Order: sequence, then C-alpha cells, then structure tokens
Amino acid sequence: MIRRYSELIRYATFDDRFNYLKLWGKVGVDTFGFDRYLNQDFYRSSEWRRFRDQIIVRDGGCDLGLAECPITDWIIRDGIAIRPKVIIHHLNPLTKEDILQHTDALFDPENVICVSDRTHKALHYGALELAKPKEFEERTPFDTCPWRKGAN
Repeated sequence: MIRRYSELIRYATFDDRFNYLKLWGKVGVDTFGFDRYLNQDFYRSSEWRRFRDQIIVRDGGCDLGLAECPITDWIIRDGIAIRPKVIIHHLNPLTKEDILQHTDALFDPENVICVSDRTHKALHYGALELAKPKEFEERTPFDTCPWRKGAN
C-alpha cells in the first residue's frame, strides 16, 4: 500500500491518521535507517533542511498535521530550549536505493508529515496508546504522599 499525504488529511482524527500510517516495524529489516552513515549524511544536507522547513510550515508544526495537536516537545541544548522537536516522517519508508539513487521519494511532499518524537516511535511499532499524550491531571495537596491523603 502506498500512503499519500492527500489521502491522510482526509482523516479528521488523530486515531484515524495514526492507523492509516502505522508501519508495524520489523526488527532487523535492512532499510534506509539501518545504515546510519547514509541516514546522517542525508538528514544533515542543506537540501533536506530546506525541504523539512517547508513541511513544518505546511503542517503548522503539528502532530500528524492536526491543528489541535501542536508539537510541544523541545530540543534542549545547554539547558536552553532552542526549538520544538518536529520530526518529518516518511509515510512510505525509504530504502538505501532511494538514497543512493536520489529518488523522488526523498523530497515528495506527498510522502511526508510532521510528527512528534512520541508519535514517530509509536508509528514504527503500531502502538497508538504510546502516541497519545496523557491527560492533564490537576495536582492537589498531598497527592504524592498516600498516607497523608485528606490531611489538613
């Protein structure tokens, strides 16, 4: 199945988009990510960085391109938050041949989407529950001290 961005955005919910994209990763399969030297050279190239910036603008820096899911994870360097950690995920996994032959799959806007680090990891293993952020739970006095619950 060839996945396309134009098909993906027809799905309105995070769950539906996630299920459309999940890869059910296989350990030890020889893919583009398997050869780190190719991976690092490609993702450090100025051509990739320009393309990456265009996709972040297109998707508003939001997880799975959903406006209600802004990516809030930050890259921290020397204790300073420098930018959100937005990952550009290829909908159809790249191969070594894609890199070596510089195929259209590398820079095809129909083959990529913005995702958070959490969603990216979950997509590769098909675990929707890992991608969803936990609901905010309001803190209360003594909530971390079970033997003092309800103490005044």
